[in-house]
Amino acid sequence: MKKRHQQKLVILSMVLLVCLNMPIILLFDSSKSIFGFPSSYIFIFSAWLLSILISLVIMIRYNE
Repeated sequence: MKKRHQQKLVILSMVLLVCLNMPIILLFDSSKSIFGFPSSYIFIFSAWLLSILISLVIMIRYNE
């Protein structure tokens, strides 16, 4: 894997670290629910799933 593709994964990790930080999670903490789940749970798991999918695309496309 080239250096620039490793950098993409590091940037993705940093963005995920910021998104899963407590002040950002508290922005989505409300009494509203989506399909019976609190909106903060939806945010956490969707950010987690999105980061997994992006890293999968990077690994499949750029793995040499």
